[in-house]
Amino acid sequence: MHDRRQFLTAGGLLLGGLTLGAATLGGATSARAQELCAVFNKLTQAATTPGQALARLKEGNARFLSGRTIHCDLLAQVRGTAKGQAPFAAVLGCMDSRVPPELVFDQRIGDIFSVRIAGNFVDTDILGSLEYATQVAGAKLIVVLGHTDCGAVKGAVDDVKLGNLTAALANIRNSVLEIDGAGSDRTSKNKTFVQKVADRNAQDAAAMLTARSEVMARLVKAHKLSIVAAMHDVSTGAIAWLT
Repeated sequence: MHDRRQFLTAGGLLLGGLTLGAATLGGATSARAQELCAVFNKLTQAATTPGQALARLKEGNARFLSGRTIHCDLLAQVRGTAKGQAPFAAVLGCMDSRVPPELVFDQRIGDIFSVRIAGNFVDTDILGSLEYATQVAGAKLIVVLGHTDCGAVKGAVDDVKLGNLTAALANIRNSVLEIDGAGSDRTSKNKTFVQKVADRNAQDAAAMLTARSEVMARLVKAHKLSIVAAMHDVSTGAIAWLT
C-alpha cells in the first residue's frame, strides 16, 4: 500500500493533469503494472484528485483500444478488498452487454463503482446509490457513460410502450424532445437523431446529479467531486468525452 501511495503522490498522475503513462504488460515495466494492480485503500483514494481519477480512466480506455490491457492477479485483489473498498470513481452506464465499464476503462476489482440501468438515466434510486459512492465511500469522479446504438434511447425516441419498460423509457423522453433540427424523421430509423438524443441524455443525466442532489452539489462545489458525461462507441470501443 505504501508503494501505491508513493506512486499516486509522486508519479505521473500529479502536476498539471499528467496521466499515468502506458502501464501494460506489453509496454511498461512490471513494477508499473504492479502499481496499477495494487488495490485502492482510503489513503490512496484520498490522495487522488477528481482530475487524476479522470486521467486514470482515459488512460485505461487508451490501453483497451491498443489491446495492451493490464492483467492483474484478481484473487489477490479479492483478498486485498475483503475488509473494505475505496473506489476512486463511479460510472453510471447502460446495462448494454457491449459496454462493461471495468473492461472498457481497463479497471479491476475495487477500482470503480458500477451503476447500470437501461438508458443510463437518473432516478431517486440512482441518486441515492451515487450519494453513497461519493459522500460515504469517497469516490472522486462520476462518469455518466452512454453508448452508440442504444436500444433504450431508440425505444424512447419511438415512445415504446411495453410493461414496466414504459416508465423506464419515460426518463429519457425529455432528452428526445430537447433535440431540434434533426430533420423530419424523428424515429429510431434516423441514426443521426438517435445519436443526438443519446448524447443529450448522457449530458442531461450528468446535470441532474447536482440539480437533484444537494449532497453531490456540495461535493462538486468543494472541488471534491467531478461529474462528466461520455459516449462509448460500440463499433470501436473508443470513449468520447462530452463535457
